[in-house]
Amino acid sequence: MLLCKNTKIIGFTCLILSFICLNGQNTLVTKDFTEVTCGNRQFDEYLPKLKNKRVGIITNVTGLVGNTSIVDTLLALKVNIKKIFGPEHGFRSDTDAGEKVSSNTDTKTGLPIISLYGSNKKPTKEQLSDIDILIYDIQDIGVRFYTYISTMCYAMEACAENKKEFIVLDRPNPNGFYIDGPVMKNELKGFLGLHNVPLVYGMTCGEYAKMVNGEGWLKKKVKCKLTVIPLKNYDRKCTYKLPVRPSPNIPNSSAVLLYPSLGLFEGTIMSLGRGTEFPFQVVGHPEYKDTTFYFIPKETSISKTPKYLNQKCYGIDLRKDNYITNHPCKINLEWLRMIQIKMGRDDFFDKNFNYHAGNALLQTQLKSGISENEIRKGWQVDITAFKKIRKKYLLYPDF
Repeated sequence: MLLCKNTKIIGFTCLILSFICLNGQNTLVTKDFTEVTCGNRQFDEYLPKLKNKRVGIITNVTGLVGNTSIVDTLLALKVNIKKIFGPEHGFRSDTDAGEKVSSNTDTKTGLPIISLYGSNKKPTKEQLSDIDILIYDIQDIGVRFYTYISTMCYAMEACAENKKEFIVLDRPNPNGFYIDGPVMKNELKGFLGLHNVPLVYGMTCGEYAKMVNGEGWLKKKVKCKLTVIPLKNYDRKCTYKLPVRPSPNIPNSSAVLLYPSLGLFEGTIMSLGRGTEFPFQVVGHPEYKDTTFYFIPKETSISKTPKYLNQKCYGIDLRKDNYITNHPCKINLEWLRMIQIKMGRDDFFDKNFNYHAGNALLQTQLKSGISENEIRKGWQVDITAFKKIRKKYLLYPDF
């Protein structure tokens, strides 16, 4: 079990002097991305599989080998790439969250770009007809409703159905040092969560792919021909400073660490700072009672119509919050509870909240004032069951 605070054990207090995911000063260890070797740099492991094959690749601006796109890198190595598949935000990661992405042509390479966030989220038989192998190389941040992982799973399913190989070039998970949150319930499954996993699941995308394939979680229990090219020197007990934004509104390491907690606000009336220079680091609303801090959402190239455009949004600024450095190894529910109470509005939650939470119970519990400890107790049976499944597919030492 991950222990990150003083912990009471059988009637006495055990002072944890060193931390599994934190260092001796109770601060989260942040490693530079260059300290690990990503799957895409291990050419000897996967280039032989691509020889004389027609290749498709699911990637975006995070799919870098050093400073060069994986697409450009493989083309220079004479790999026969037939097309690029783009996830939410597109291949160039220049569209807003939820905005439909159109298929087009990459101006640099002339390759067709097939959107997996437009008319279809799963590659079609026709789109896969001229490829033999589909590669996945996208930086994820380890949160169930962060949609890249759903894109990967839909692609695995399509490859299984159409007898195509699937290769995951693994990457570190900057939120991979803990597991927390409600486990997805069947009735709420969708693109914000396809499987019965906690909100924060503590796995790399390669490990997640192995789990989905091994457990028969793809549609009709199909299994794809899967290869994971693992990381080297990956330390799951740490977080990682990513070299580029994983998506347009996750601009830095603070936003990455805050996202699991603040993402729940996506299903509320609150603004999360889209249209500012610090999205997913603030929470606000024009009618929030405390006017000490405010921000004004503006139209930007990546947030064309942010919530409460050009209005003063009063709220909380989390950019220097202790949560970022003295990480408790759990999501923060108190921000959600506190702001919900201060707003005092019946319409605080919207129809999307339950899909982000993964269950309908959390909203009811928050409205009724149940304590955070009681809420967390209700997660434990499902989390324990998930951990038993997860353990079978880990490629790297656990925390």
